[in-house]
Amino acid sequence: MAQITANGIAIEVEDHGKKSDPAILLVMGLSAQLVFWPEDFIQSLVEAGYRVIAFDNRDIGLSHKFEGLQAPGPVWQLLVKKFLPSRKMAPYSLEDMAADTVGVMDALDIDRAHVIGLSMGGMIGQILAAKHPGRVATFIPMMTSTNNPKLPRAERHVQKALFGMSQNRPKDIDAATAMAVEFFKLIGSPEGARAEGEVENLIRAAIKRSHYPAGPKRQLAAIIESGDLRDWTKRITAPTLVIHGDSDALVPSDCGRDIAANIEGAEFALIKGMGHDLPSNLLDEVTRLIVKHVSR
Repeated sequence: MAQITANGIAIEVEDHGKKSDPAILLVMGLSAQLVFWPEDFIQSLVEAGYRVIAFDNRDIGLSHKFEGLQAPGPVWQLLVKKFLPSRKMAPYSLEDMAADTVGVMDALDIDRAHVIGLSMGGMIGQILAAKHPGRVATFIPMMTSTNNPKLPRAERHVQKALFGMSQNRPKDIDAATAMAVEFFKLIGSPEGARAEGEVENLIRAAIKRSHYPAGPKRQLAAIIESGDLRDWTKRITAPTLVIHGDSDALVPSDCGRDIAANIEGAEFALIKGMGHDLPSNLLDEVTRLIVKHVSR
C-alpha cells in the first residue's frame, strides 16, 4: 500500500502485478474500502497478465477525509433537488470523484486503463469514461445504475434497512460490525455466498482499518448531487461490458440494463444467483467475462 497525491488530496492505493502490464483500475462503491475487492479476484486478473490498481475513494479507508464539511440529509436533499436540480447542496459530486480517479492514474504514470467500477464506482466510471475517453481502454460497470429516476429502486426491506442504518450510530466496533453484517445478509448473493464468519471477519478488519461514518454520508450526497447520469453515459465510446446479478436487492438488474441501453455497442451480462457482492463461487465466471472483454 502507498499514499499518493491525486487531484490535490491523499489517496491510499494498492498496486498489484507488473508495471509493464496493461492496467486495470478498480473503483469501489459507497462506503466500501479497497479491502472489499476479493484477493482471489485481484490475483486472477494479475495472473491473466494485468497490473491491477485498487484505491480508497475520498472520505473512506485511509484516503483524505473532508472533515467539517456537512452533508445534507438524503431525504431533504432529494426533495430540494427534485424542484431545484441545479442547486448545489453536497460538499462534492461524483464528477469530483472521477477527477480523483484520473489523478490516481496520473500519479502512477498510467496513460490508459481498463476501468472496472462497482456500484457507486460504476457511476464514477461513467463520468470518467465520458469525460476522459482517451484514458479509458475498456469500461466494465458492475451492479450499478445510470440513476435514471424511472428505474426501479432497492427492494422495500433494503430501503427500510438503509434508513435505519442512517439513523443508527454504533458505539463500538462490535455494534458497527453486527449492523454491517446484517445489511450484507440483505444484499449479498443468496446462493453460495461467502460464509457468514468470513464476511464478519472482513467487515471487522475493515472497521478496525478505518471507521469513519461521516464519509459515506458525504459520498451518498455526491450521488444525489450528481443525479441522472445518462447525459454522461450516452457519451461513452469505450467498449463496455455491463455486469449485473439477477438477485441484486439493492440495485435491480434493470439499472444495469439501462447503462447498456445508453452506450452504443455495449454488452450486458446477467449473472445468475449474484446479489450486490462478489461471492467466491461466482468469481471465476465474473473474471472470465472481464478477461475476455479487456483482452479484445
